[in-house]
Order: sequence, then C-alpha cells, then structure tokens
Amino acid sequence: MSLPETILAPLARALAAKGYETLTAVQEAVIADDAAGRDLLVSAQTGSGKTVAFGMAIAPTLLGDAERFTELGAPMALIIAPTRELALQVQRELDWLYAEAGAKTASCVGGMDMRTERRALERGAHIVVGTPGRLRDHITKGVLDMSALRAVVLDEADEMLDLGFREDLEFILDAAPEDRRTLLFSATVPKQIAQLAKTFQNDALRISATNSAEQHADIDYKLMLVPAAERENAIINTLLYFDSANTLVFASTREGVKHLSSRLHNRGFDVVTLSGELSQTERTNALQSMRDGRARICVATDVAARGIDLPNLDLVIHADMPTNPDTLLHRSGRTGRAGRKGTCVLIVPMHRRNAVQRTLKLAKLDVTNMAPPTSADIDARYRESILTDVALTATIGEEEAPFVAELLSRYTPEAIAAAYLRQQLAARPTPEEVTENAAPGKPGDSDPRVREKFEGGTWFKVSVGRKHKAEPRWLLPMLCKAGNVTKVAIGSIRIFDTESHFEVAAGKADAFAKSVEKNGSGERGVFITAIDGPGERTEGRTRPPAAQRRPEGPIERYDPAAPRPERADRALRYDPAATDGAVRTDFDQPRPARVETDKPRAPRGPSPKDKGKPKWSADKAAGAAPKKEKVFKPKDHKAKRKPQV
Repeated sequence: MSLPETILAPLARALAAKGYETLTAVQEAVIADDAAGRDLLVSAQTGSGKTVAFGMAIAPTLLGDAERFTELGAPMALIIAPTRELALQVQRELDWLYAEAGAKTASCVGGMDMRTERRALERGAHIVVGTPGRLRDHITKGVLDMSALRAVVLDEADEMLDLGFREDLEFILDAAPEDRRTLLFSATVPKQIAQLAKTFQNDALRISATNSAEQHADIDYKLMLVPAAERENAIINTLLYFDSANTLVFASTREGVKHLSSRLHNRGFDVVTLSGELSQTERTNALQSMRDGRARICVATDVAARGIDLPNLDLVIHADMPTNPDTLLHRSGRTGRAGRKGTCVLIVPMHRRNAVQRTLKLAKLDVTNMAPPTSADIDARYRESILTDVALTATIGEEEAPFVAELLSRYTPEAIAAAYLRQQLAARPTPEEVTENAAPGKPGDSDPRVREKFEGGTWFKVSVGRKHKAEPRWLLPMLCKAGNVTKVAIGSIRIFDTESHFEVAAGKADAFAKSVEKNGSGERGVFITAIDGPGERTEGRTRPPAAQRRPEGPIERYDPAAPRPERADRALRYDPAATDGAVRTDFDQPRPARVETDKPRAPRGPSPKDKGKPKWSADKAAGAAPKKEKVFKPKDHKAKRKPQV
C-alpha cells in the first residue's frame, strides 16, 4: 500500500526507506486537506506516531513548494518537549524524516553545554528542539532568534503544564511571531490545555485520535496481587518468566529506583536507571545502553521516562502503582507502540487492591488477573527456551565439524546433552520464593495473607516496661533481632510497669530461646526470660491471674466489734540500751531511772548555724542599749513621680 500523495516528496521517500507502508490515525488526520495551514489541537494516545505526525504537518509551512531547504539562518520551526530525553528523541526522528530535504536541526536542552548550543545556533539551524527552561534562557540572552519562526509545536503539552512550565511556555509563545502556526499535541486535553490553546492559537482545528474503546489495544494488561513482603520477589520472577528483550520497570521515587536497581543488579540482571538526579550524560548513556543491547532492564521514574521510545520494549512492570489514571496510561504506553504488541504487568500489594481497582476503572482498562510466577513456572519456561534455541537447529560449520566428531567419539550424545543442559540452567538466575495462589480469583476477594498461628505459643518477658517508656514500635524490632525471627512470629505484647510480656509462635519458640540465650537481648541492661504465662496489669505491680490467686474456702468478713487478736510478735521490742543487740521481752516493766552524776557536762561547740554571726559576750549583752523601735512611715509616691511632659 502506497503512502498518501499529500505528503511532500522528500518526506515520503524518507518514510518509505524507513519501512512505512501505512500511516496511523493521527498521522492521516494532520495531513488532511482541512488541516492544511491551520493551528491544530491534537489529542492522541502515547505511541501513536505523534513525532512523525507533526513533522509531516509542518513540512508544507517550512518548505512551501520547494523540496529542499536553501538558506541557513534563523530557525523556521521550534519544537518544545517536556524532558531532555524526549527532546533528543524528537531531534533524532526529525533528522531522518527531513534528511532528504536537507534540514539542519539543533537541540537546546538542560544539562548540556550552553556554549556548544550557542555555537550551533550561531551557525544556523532550520529546526530547533528544546526544553522550556533552556529555550527561555537562550531567548533572554539573545542567542535564539525568533523572528523567522513559521511553526511552533508543543509536544506532550499536558506533561509540561504538570511539571510547572506554564510561565516558560507563555514567555516563549509571546516571543514568537503572531503569524506563526501553533500545534499542540497532548495525550489528554484537560482544562489548562484548552485555556492555553484559546490564548495562543488562532481558530485551531480540534483533532482527537484517541478512542477510549480501543485505547492501548496492543497492550495486554495483567494484574498481579502479592503480599507486600513479596513484592520484589514477584518483580524478579516476572522478569525471569517473560524474558523480554527490553523491560521498563517503574518506581514512584528516586530512592525506590536506586533500591530496586541495586536489588536487580545483585541478582545478576543487566540494569540501568533513569531518574531526575542523574546528569544528562548519565541519562543519555543509560538509554544508549538499552538501544545497544548492553542492558535489558531500565528502572525509571514517571517524569524521566516520559515520551521515550526504546526498541523492542515488550514488557512494562509497575513496581509502584500510580494513583492517577493518566500517569498509568503514559507509563504503559512505552510498550505496544506503532503496532507492536506489548505486555504491562501491575504488581500490587494486597492492601492496595481496592485503590488500584478504582484507578483501573477510571482508566477504562481491561485487566486480567495473573498469579505470581513460581519456581516451577520459571523452570518450565527455562526448559522450553532451551529446547527451542535456534543454536540447536543451526547448520554445523566446516571448522566445527572435526571438533564435533571428536566430542561424539569421546562422549555419548546423552552426556553432551546433559552437560549442555546444566550449563544453560547455571547461566540463568535462580527464581525467588513466592506464595503460591496468593492472588484471589477476583480483586475484591478476601486477602489470603499467611500468618503464624499462636496455638500453644510460649510466653517470654523482657525487663522493660511502662516506666522505661516501652512501646511496641521499638520493642518489636528489638525482640525480632534478639530472637532472629520475623515480626509475624511475635504475638501479643503486654506492657506493665517494670516489665513486658510477649508471646512467640510455637514453631519459633525454641529457636527464639536459643538465640536469646546465646546473644542476649542486644541492649544493655535488658534481659529476656521465659515465663509460664502472661500476668495482669495492676497498680504498680504485676501479679498472677485472678484464678491462680483466689483463696480456697469461704471468705471471712471483718467484724469491728470482735476483739482484736494479739499478734505473736507484739512482745518483741528492740532495746536501744543494750549493746549486744538483744531483744527485750519485758516491755511491761517500768524503764529504769536516769543516774545523776556530779560530773559537769561538756560545753556545746559552735553550731554551723552560727557561722558568720557576730559574737556577743554576756557582759555586752547585759549593758547593751535597748534597740530603737522602728516607726512605720508610709512612702510618698507622689514626691518621686516624674512630671509629665
């Protein structure tokens, strides 16, 4: 099938050389007769060929009736993209599309050397592609000449507004000539995009190439419900099960990208990262590694991976689910592009399944449930790939024939096949352990979480309590570390004044006790010992349960009229006069009288309270004049009052 005749000849030749036989819906719409020379507001799904679409749409405006560009001076077209990667990707697409027309392109993106970009602009370029912030810098410094612009294209306009580039976009559009064409391409058209189009476009033609019923029809969505603790294991097994040529794994934060990429790298995967904290050189090298085949897995955030197109990207994994349906569609749109089939796996913890279902409903996606791949499933895939390996069906070369004959003469075919099988299995990563049948039949079914049962559990006590500000949030990690168990092995925790009681699952109690006996609690002055059962909380002390302390027989009531019984120890009194610590029993006998002697009593020494006081003799005290009696005189406050000015 031939391409439409409305495409300019040099662009048609470039498309044919690239293998294009038919155009997508958005590409056909922008080159229709009613769209010629007009401003366009286009909404199309991700991966529908929007770059080639606006490249063909602006070609008649730039070239006119000519087939090649002649003069090289101020830019004639300006393409604005939200991210560096998307801007550089657009430049590469336009390079081959306008190669027959002799177009010169230049890029102006953040993170690159501004002096290099300035020299490229001074030499001249027909088409400039850049990000909003860097383009504004060049316009402010007078480096980018906007006087000759004939067309301005905003690619992924909704994403640029979400990233806060509205002020930069308005500055750039105000600096452009008023008679230019303005083309807005966006996956969705929210209210902000409509307002921007109304302000900076003139009688724009609205083109919608997004059909909600057929949205992402080339993508097979699979929902995988897993326990929260097995999320990373499910990601690893999913990668091994599908064994895609290129895979994109999405995480919500930069820290999540770093953690997950480190985990995958330690498991032997060829992985690169893509996040906002990387320099432009690192981001470019990461994408080039994916295109060259040196890496097969890219872990990225939403913004960093927006709009990028990786070859042979057949699998997208959502390690962290987004809450926005638009973000979900943009993520998933990295696969299933330009007619290719793709798979999108949503790995969701059990406790998030209801929220994810609401997001999927808003996105209008048809999702099928899938259980996490087990070791048996991955092993079966391994054996299938080994049996269908094209190397086994390849023709034996002339140089290989003598050595093959020597191998067959020394070893049997069975031994050679067994050695090949062992070699192939050893070169493949080992699957992780996951809970089988973890995903329910329907997303709304009960949560099949597995937890240790505490039937016949053993009780222990730890020597910290409420007076030590003990709380379960720091007691639980300490107990798990001391006993070398997980938190599911710890049951009830009861905190008293000076100690706390906790229960350990029956299957883990012996191992817990041995670990504590060997390593202790891990905290200074804190001890863990086993007890028969938990106590009860009382005022200031811990006592056994009421059933164990209840007295047998009838309870005697107190009678105030009854005579008070004599205590057996009432006759025992300590005798302070005795020197040998004897105990008096004759407390009814009168105490002996004090013996008076003529020996004078020793004078009392000075008291510490008298320190610093004047010493008065008895003679001076006898002849001292009587103290003058104080007379109370009220203060005259008016005399000391300052006059008011």
